[in-house]
Parts: sequence; structure tokens; C-alpha cells
Amino acid sequence: MASNAGCLFRRNNVSLETEDEQDDDRVSLAEMSLLNKLIRRSLVESSHRVEILQRDPKSPLFSVTTFEKLHLKPELLQGIYGMGFNRPSKIQETALPIMLADPPQNLIAQSQSGTGKTAAFVLAMLSRTDPKKEFPQCLCLSPTFELAVQTGRVVEKMGRYCVNIKVNYAIRGNIVPRGSPVREQIIIGTPGTLLDWCFKLKLFNVKKIKVYVLDEADVMIDKQNFLDQSIRIQRSLSSDCQLLLFSATFEPPVLKFAQRIIPEPNIITLRREELTLSNIRQYYFECENKEDKFRALCNLYGSITVGQAIIFCQTRYNAKWLYHALKTDGHQVSLLIGELTVEKRAEVIQQFRDGKYKVIITTNLCARGIDVMQVTIVVNFTLPTTVFHAPDFETYLHRIGRAGRFGKNGLAFNMVERQNLPLLFKIQDHFKILIQRLDPEDMEALEKIED
Repeated sequence: MASNAGCLFRRNNVSLETEDEQDDDRVSLAEMSLLNKLIRRSLVESSHRVEILQRDPKSPLFSVTTFEKLHLKPELLQGIYGMGFNRPSKIQETALPIMLADPPQNLIAQSQSGTGKTAAFVLAMLSRTDPKKEFPQCLCLSPTFELAVQTGRVVEKMGRYCVNIKVNYAIRGNIVPRGSPVREQIIIGTPGTLLDWCFKLKLFNVKKIKVYVLDEADVMIDKQNFLDQSIRIQRSLSSDCQLLLFSATFEPPVLKFAQRIIPEPNIITLRREELTLSNIRQYYFECENKEDKFRALCNLYGSITVGQAIIFCQTRYNAKWLYHALKTDGHQVSLLIGELTVEKRAEVIQQFRDGKYKVIITTNLCARGIDVMQVTIVVNFTLPTTVFHAPDFETYLHRIGRAGRFGKNGLAFNMVERQNLPLLFKIQDHFKILIQRLDPEDMEALEKIED
């Protein structure tokens, strides 16, 4: 199966194309989740602390620091180590003992993309599967084609030494003739197609399912039909089926959804350590218009050593204008906006991470969730504002936070028109920080910034 982000996924002649993009830069949860998964090449060290609410508070709380302590089958251990997992990640330490407990326990778990949660629930599915029984025993529901395929890849890699355990894909385009029973033990699918397989085509006995996984529940509730389809499948399962729900966020709609789906669950939440701006020095340039901003940006570009930088614009129009202006001026820059396909966005980010481009120009598309370790500079070509033209404090925090990932020191520069200075001062007051004024024509002062 193809592995590069820019390709069109195919399996058994099934075309897995993404859905049409929205014609603006408001990125859906599904797109952001997919984008994160496409560009992850290794586990993320989570900056969260784990909190656990057990179904039975009197039950001892277990966690594991090695996979051996889980008493897994040798073939599963071999598959785990073959994938490059040396020790359990933070979410795996606490989730795996619950998921592998006997008798099975239900679980609701919060986990950011890249922390190893897919491997965790795949391990649970493989552990519960009886290879001697040739019928579906585990279902995993994903919100998009691509996420379903990525989960299937993990199943195939981790289960490569598990003889006679197979996976099938309940996705649009994978045609199974009516009356032809599905014999693969693990089914990964999207809600609509999996619903057809269960009830319209009746390709397998839903009552024999041992494990039901809902992946990316926060994405799932974005679409009412996904939510309804997920619940319909769950209600048809046997009462002793293990239910596992994973979500990147625990907003009230997600919790309401989880409570409708999962009875008597154990709950794992990841509380993010408070994000501060203490490791990021912030400056601003007072400018007349976008042309003046462009000149200030070019002076900055020529005065300091740019490791890698992200330049944020408030609109797609300004992002395109700046991209072409910098390209015309001879700079190697890339453009990341919402009208690109998800795969193309992933390709742009990967090229940026690989150092092919030192500067990426984007809208708020890149403000959250995309971590590039080499980024040391963030430029707000336009300050982030709400629809009421008030400062968007949260977006500002996440934008310049791209320059201070993993505890590194970073620099943030704000290009501000004179009439928008009150917005900047409100941001300064809100975060109780000093944003120092710079003269874009003072090359000597600019060169001293890095000292």
C-alpha cells in the first residue's frame, strides 16, 4: 500500500479520494485530523498529564512502562517492536491495561494526534481476535476514507506475524456482492458503508462483534448522519461487546455523544499544561499598508538568520498576494491555503519540514496542531481578529506558539497598520507581555535581535 502523503490511496482497485474542499480557509476537524495523521512520521511526546476516571473507583489503577508487562502474545510483541515502538507512550501506558483487562472494560479516551492511540486500540483488537474463527470480530469506525486506510495499515503492520488474522475495508468503492459473507476478522470502515454492510447487505453477524472502536469521535459528531449511524451500529451489538471511543477533544458535544454510545466507561483525559509565551520574544513594525509591510518583511528576511519561518495572513487573498510578491523578489517560499487538497497540504508541510522551503505562508490553517520542530520565527503579516474586528487572543497564542514548540526559544514579529495599533495593545494587555517596537529601516537593530 502506498505510503507517501501526496499519493492517491488504492487497495483492491478501490479509489480513496478526498471529498470536495470548502471554498474558504475554515478547516474542518476531519481535515485537520487527517492532515496531522498524514504528516506524522513518529510519535509525539505529549505535553499533557493523564487523568483517569475509573468505572470502579475501588479497582487498583494499573499502568505499564514496557509492553512485556501486558503479557501479550509473542507474535504481537514482535509486530510492535517491528513498528519501532520501544516503550509505551503516555496514552498507551494507561489505556492498554484497561483495554486488555479481563473481563473487557469500556473506555473513553482523549488523545491528540500522533501520541500512539491508534496503535493502542489496534493492539486491543488484535489481542481480542481469534484467528481460528473466520468472521468479523472487531469493528473500527473512522470518519474518512483516508483515516480508515491508515488504521488498516497499522493493523497490517502490527499483525504481520499473527497468522490468519486479516483486515477488510468497509469503504465506498469496495464492492462486496450481496450474499457473499465477509470472512476477515477485523473490519475498518466509514459510517455509511459499514452501516450498509451490517444491515442492508447483512455481510456478517453484528452480534458476534467483540470490540467496537470509534476513532476521532470529535470529528464524527461534526456530521449528524455520522453520529446517528454510529449509534445505530452500537445499539445492534451484543451487551458484552467492548466499546472503545477515542477523541482529540472533550468538548460538551463530544461528551454527550460519548455518553450516548458508551455505558459505564472508564475515562482518560489529557490535560494540557498551560501554554505560555515566556520563551518567545515579540516585536512589532508599524506600517502604512501591505506594500509597506512587504518592505519591512524583506528587510527582516535579509537581516536575520532564518532557520524556518511561518508567515500568517488573515485571508487567502493576502496570502496569495504575499506569496507571489516574495517569489518575484527571489525568495524560496511555499503557500498553504484551504483551497489545496488535503494531500497537497500534507505534501507542502512535509517539504517544509524536510527543509526544501525555509518559509511557509499560510492563513489560520497552520495556526493549530501542526508542529514543525525547526520553526524559530513567526510573522503575523496580519493580526488575527474576530468577525467583529476585535483581537482574536486564542488564535494569536496558537500562531506565535508555532515558534516556541518543544520548549525552544522563538521570535514573533507583528506587521501592524497604524489604525490597528489598538488591537496590538489589547493583545499585549491580555497576555501581560511586552511587544517591543522595531524600526524596519534600522538594519543594525534588526541584526542585534538574534544576540
